[in-house]
Amino acid sequence: MPNLHELPHDEIERIFNAAPFIAHLGIRLVRVSAGYCETELVLAPQHLQQDGFVHAGVQATLADHTAGGAAGTLVSAGQIVLTAEFKINLLRAAKGERLICRATVLKPGTQLVVVESEVECVAEGATKLVSKTTATVAIVQRRS
Repeated sequence: MPNLHELPHDEIERIFNAAPFIAHLGIRLVRVSAGYCETELVLAPQHLQQDGFVHAGVQATLADHTAGGAAGTLVSAGQIVLTAEFKINLLRAAKGERLICRATVLKPGTQLVVVESEVECVAEGATKLVSKTTATVAIVQRRS
C-alpha cells in the first residue's frame, strides 16, 4: 500500500494528529491508501470496562475514526470529513493485547461516503473479529 506521504493531501495526517481524544486513547495510524485506512490500539487498563473487556465506546471510537480516515483519503484540498451516522455490531467480547481496525470505503460520493470498519482483537497470538461498523461520512468544506 502507498505510504501516507504519497497521498495528494495531508488530510489523513490532520485527522490523526490534530484529534486530542484519539491521541489520548493511543490510536495509531498503521497504513493508508485510497479508500482504505488501518489503525491499531495497544490495550491498557483505561480501555476496559468493569469486567475487564474492551469498552464498547473504545471499539466504537476506533471504528468511527478509522472510517473517517478511509473517507478522508478521497477528499479534495479544502474539504474535511465528519461522521453523519454509524452503526456498530459488537460480535463478541474483546479481551487481549491490542485492537486492529481496518476500514474500507464501500461507496464513495461527493457529499456522503459509506465506509465499513472491522475491529479485530489480538490475544495470545490469535486474532478474532470483535465488531463491524458501517459509517456514513459527510464531506464538507473546511471553514476558516
